[in-house]
Amino acid sequence: MDTKQYILSPKEAHEAEQKWRVVKRSVDARQRELKVHLTVLTDDEGKPINLSPTLSSREGGLLYEPPVFQDVHNAERQVIIIGAGPAGLFAALTLLEHGIKPIIYERGKEVSERKKDIALLNRNEGLNEESNYCFGEGGAGTFSDGKLFSRSKKRGNMQRVMEIFHYFGAPDSVLYEAHAHIGSDKLPGIIKKMRECIIEHGGEIHFETCVTSLKDVQRDNVQGTKDSRPVILAIGHSAHDTYRMLASEGVAMETKGFAMGVRAEHPQELVNRLMYHLDEKKNRAAQRQKTLLDSDGHRQSSVLKDKNAQLIEYIGNASYSMVTQVDGRGVYSFCMCPGGHIVPAGSSAGTCVVNGMSASHRNSPYANSGMVVQINPEDIPGDDPLRGLEYQEALEREAFRQVQAQPAPLFPPMKGGKSSAPAQRMKDFVEGKASKDLPPCSYLPGIVPSRLDQWLPAHIGKRLQQGFRDFDRKYPGFLTNEAVIVGVESRSSSAVRIIRDPETLQSVSTPGLYPCGEGAGYAGGITSSALDGINAALKIADLAQ
Repeated sequence: MDTKQYILSPKEAHEAEQKWRVVKRSVDARQRELKVHLTVLTDDEGKPINLSPTLSSREGGLLYEPPVFQDVHNAERQVIIIGAGPAGLFAALTLLEHGIKPIIYERGKEVSERKKDIALLNRNEGLNEESNYCFGEGGAGTFSDGKLFSRSKKRGNMQRVMEIFHYFGAPDSVLYEAHAHIGSDKLPGIIKKMRECIIEHGGEIHFETCVTSLKDVQRDNVQGTKDSRPVILAIGHSAHDTYRMLASEGVAMETKGFAMGVRAEHPQELVNRLMYHLDEKKNRAAQRQKTLLDSDGHRQSSVLKDKNAQLIEYIGNASYSMVTQVDGRGVYSFCMCPGGHIVPAGSSAGTCVVNGMSASHRNSPYANSGMVVQINPEDIPGDDPLRGLEYQEALEREAFRQVQAQPAPLFPPMKGGKSSAPAQRMKDFVEGKASKDLPPCSYLPGIVPSRLDQWLPAHIGKRLQQGFRDFDRKYPGFLTNEAVIVGVESRSSSAVRIIRDPETLQSVSTPGLYPCGEGAGYAGGITSSALDGINAALKIADLAQ
């Protein structure tokens, strides 16, 4: 089989995806007229190969080799995994493929119980510090947008990550979309299937089990012996207490660059207009009434379908990627969630942290994105390798304090206010004005008017102000008081790197410890974390030969 490329209109591409075996798809919005680039499989005559009548690659035959997991109930070789996020789960699945038993310790709850705690959090009924948007089965990405793309240049088979997700139930589109995503409504079910597979084949997963001593875990009794087992450390970027434990036990680590800022939310319809170059005048003209005759010859009126809505139906709500330089530091969008919601992403009481998520259909009326400023280690005084964590925590506590100090009502009004967040209209923020009121916002626990322009550290706030001006020059209308910024977005990545040998992937200070994923400072999202977990497991499997 060979492939052939097509450049199609959104409608043509939408129809083609329903019948052809697509291997790559991307939307080109650089010109006024949108185009979709499709690469499809062809037969020996160069004709596109059709899907089966069920329109699914599963029923039509997988385009990849499915994984083969071995039974490890009685396997002598065992590996401890700390954390059940993408790095930990993909490491466990890879170990199963090599006949090695994974034993996972996860501080949070399994995904269905975790949902209940998140629902309470969104209703402002309290934070469970061990079960929230950060901690629990699947990691921080489970209840996010579920993006399956990465800017990372990590070595390894990124396509295999997509295939494993597909094998456990992700839609066909993850195999070919340039910017594939699953969605917060679908990802929990996929994570559950991964867990069931691990347990069915003899692996173990221990929920609500927080590791408080690495040394104890490494030298646990194994079938009556005192053998030391390899440990894959996949703790995620928010386990600050675990970082401190590791430091106290002598694990080598260093401060690394990270980013902090705010969440910016626009009406999705506005983002669609800006990114897709939609002409509202032409659209309204297309919706004008026209007179028709019914079957009995009587006159009746009909409104033509909204052309813009039809376009969105074909290619989905628009996203964006923004980047600029301000005073020697990057200012950029992060984790953009079209048709999504802003969510409370803190993991400790007395702090305020926000993040974004969206469901598979990305159909909410809001579009949000992290807007963050690059912070380098030299920007934070001192030489403590954990000083980046302390810097994050200080800003999170300040955001919480700002909310408690505001007498203004919540938007929307809700019971309590324990998880409400400080907010300011975007243009007011840039112009240094107080927002007397706030626009509608997707953040369920409620937002409170606050002068983020005054209390954000100057090297963050001033750069964000200029960054928004720069983005508005590229996309006129982006800087508007229809948009709101919500604070703070502080967990875009880990502020710590656990130093490892680049060849063995083991800690340079602690043999047998394999730091990986976002928490170790070597990944920046679901797919790059999953790949890092795979690579760690493969290193251990090679040693086991």
